[in-house]
Amino acid sequence: MSGTTTSLPAAFGRRAGLLLEDTDAALERCFPGDDGSRQPLHTCYVPADLVTPATAGEWGGAALAAAEAAGGLAALAELAGVEEPLRGELVARTERKLREEPVEDLRLDLEDGYGERPGAEEDEAAVGAARTVAAMALARHRGSSPQPAFAGIRFKSLEAATRDRGLRTLDLFVSTLVREGGLAEAGVAEDGLPPGLVLTLPKVSTVAQVEVMVEACRALEDALGLPSGRLRFEIQMETAPMVLGLDGTCPIPAMLRVAEGRVTALHYGTYDYSASLGVAAEFQSMEHPVADHAKQVMQVAVAGTGVRLSDGSTNRLPVGDPAQRREAWALHARLVRRSLERALYQGWDLHAHQLPTRFLANYAFYRGSFDAAAHRLRVYRNRSVPGIEAADVADEPATARALARFVHRGVLCGAIGEEELESEAGLGALELATLAHPCTPVRTPTPGDHRP
Repeated sequence: MSGTTTSLPAAFGRRAGLLLEDTDAALERCFPGDDGSRQPLHTCYVPADLVTPATAGEWGGAALAAAEAAGGLAALAELAGVEEPLRGELVARTERKLREEPVEDLRLDLEDGYGERPGAEEDEAAVGAARTVAAMALARHRGSSPQPAFAGIRFKSLEAATRDRGLRTLDLFVSTLVREGGLAEAGVAEDGLPPGLVLTLPKVSTVAQVEVMVEACRALEDALGLPSGRLRFEIQMETAPMVLGLDGTCPIPAMLRVAEGRVTALHYGTYDYSASLGVAAEFQSMEHPVADHAKQVMQVAVAGTGVRLSDGSTNRLPVGDPAQRREAWALHARLVRRSLERALYQGWDLHAHQLPTRFLANYAFYRGSFDAAAHRLRVYRNRSVPGIEAADVADEPATARALARFVHRGVLCGAIGEEELESEAGLGALELATLAHPCTPVRTPTPGDHRP
């Protein structure tokens, strides 16, 4: 200690600690930060009764065939704005991706995409969805066919008209998965649930609906012998009351509090939300001002909580004549890039033909800025070492973390290889993950890692 005289009483630090004890605990509990695990680049929604363990591979084959008919992935890369120096490399990465893991997150839809069916028919579909998800997890574990890293169902909402049906579907799906899926016996998961399981709760409007979902998860865990907190879910933001509640405040923070750590993500629903605000069909899109406002509210509400965000979808599908396909591909690539620039790192894809531009746009986003980010990280890491080149940007620790998180996402999604990370940034994968998430114990999964 220096001999400098201070003015605050000696006990003031202890008093400050007592006064801020509750604040410290609340910050630690409510704002744990992102855990550095893999986030899927997209979610693909398919009616549950149309999904089989072959679906992901079929989508990849359809995507490659559509690209070939349009002049090849290189032609789509040009449409997606991939710069020439990177084009060959990113085309190769995209082709490999479409063969090995064309769908990262697959949602077997029992809501809007499935529609209203007789009760017995939806019962059968819910049970079948569980068996399909189990079969996909087994196939991925064995490496026998292209399978999504994440999969699950979207069941009907907890609004009055669909509540009983949604809860029954959820129950049938989870119960069948645990009791009949065979994943524990195969060594995939001790509790019988796939590591990448995702449950999607749509059309949430109130905190009470989230509370009911939490109670349903607890009841299922108790009945099935699952660990407490094992069942988690994502919320779809499709209604105006999720942005501005009945009491004039944004209910998202309260939803996260009552969820007790069970909410994994918020997904923006482009068309339901736009329609709820009266936007005419012609003008409904991911880039409408009402969409941007809603997503910005969501973004602020979940910042630092570890809850992730997903943008929505575009319904302009590349399935028409060549001119229409080119226009739809260019639009999709631009919208994917736009979302990434706004820190929305996930989106929805509604058709196999959207996959090439999804991956090309993502890979171009991360690779296009990698060299500059790697240089700055190298200089920051060695800033106190004599003789190391000076940076033309004086990065503070917070900026260095942001750079590291950007590069870490690029590694996790397969845009950046670990050998490139080492050669360009002078960092190993673990060191990068630690720099990106210094307060969170992180692991460094490979791009194909099946664990969430």
